[in-house]
Amino acid sequence: MPNINKLKSISGEAHIIGVAESNEIGKVPNKSPIALHAEAALNALEDAGLNLSDVDGLFTAGWSTLDIAEYLGINPKFTDSTSVGGSSFVIHVAHALSAIASGYCEVALITHGQSGRSDREPMPRNPAAPMAQYESPYGIIGPPISYAMAAKRYMHIYGENNTREAMAKIALQTRKWANLNPKAYFYDKKMSEEDYHNSKWIAWPFHLLDCCLVTDAGAAIVITSKERAKDSKNGSVSILGAAEGHDHSMISQMPDLTKAFGTYTGPQAMKMAGVTHSDFDLTMLYDSFTYTVLITLENLGFCKPGEGPDFIKSKILGPGGNFPLNTNGGGLSYTHPGMYGIFTVVEAARQMRNQARDRQLKKCNLSLVHGTGGLLSSTGTVILGKD
Repeated sequence: MPNINKLKSISGEAHIIGVAESNEIGKVPNKSPIALHAEAALNALEDAGLNLSDVDGLFTAGWSTLDIAEYLGINPKFTDSTSVGGSSFVIHVAHALSAIASGYCEVALITHGQSGRSDREPMPRNPAAPMAQYESPYGIIGPPISYAMAAKRYMHIYGENNTREAMAKIALQTRKWANLNPKAYFYDKKMSEEDYHNSKWIAWPFHLLDCCLVTDAGAAIVITSKERAKDSKNGSVSILGAAEGHDHSMISQMPDLTKAFGTYTGPQAMKMAGVTHSDFDLTMLYDSFTYTVLITLENLGFCKPGEGPDFIKSKILGPGGNFPLNTNGGGLSYTHPGMYGIFTVVEAARQMRNQARDRQLKKCNLSLVHGTGGLLSSTGTVILGKD
């Protein structure tokens, strides 16, 4: 088990000082994924008031840091290509904190670029992988089917109607935030609960409006030491707590379809930061599907197992509500290029630096950011604080 006291000793020793997306997100067929990486990196460095020459630590997933560094023209002294799905970039925040606190690097750049919508040659699957041998032949192909299995199991245990009502509320409230985000790829100011229930089926129990987008997008984060952050261009956000882990790859091997690894990463990150659930002003959760949000709230301890639907129905998740959730519009409506986790960090940092424009919260001093990767396989939790 991690030593919480040692983790507490590095709490706040690194700060986020720059965040950005690529110049275009949504449908961008004229730009390669690596170009999206580069655009986002340059934009985030500009936001931080730094140059490529300042970067000595590089982090990414899906692509090798060898390729990204060469394309950017930098020579990092610390490199990390941890790739465990969409949570990878949230996990990179934790790794950057550790690397900076240990002295391995001083300016860490986390980048992502993916053409989920326009890529004509998606990353090939390994035919020798267990998933290809033991699940794909039986029709378990792709996230919608795997996540649908988990959602169905939850409904079987805790009830279908109550769960469905909560999933519908997540879908509708998240899109209200998207209506305030000019970068959101999908928005509909007139969307109603009836529209949700009438949207086409994708993989039961998921309607179309239960599912994330498929887009092209890039994003980047710049992290530096506590001391150097004092001179940052647009202010900084302190990394107070972090945790990571995973417990399976194939959905058929998930120990419990209603419990992802957030049951571990959430408590550890909060203990490291010395905070409780009632302290948060903003919660940013990976929302590949509405079920992902539901189960994550339970796993992180906002409510007990099976109480997620009632918790959600008791809160106002959208603009002006008492539980601000996914204020950028989320993967459901803002962007989701395939691996989404980095965008949760980007939005949290913007909210805490008062850069969220029309969707800016009146108070945002403490945020919980949580990424989910693979098939509910990996999780990364980060606690961000405002000095």
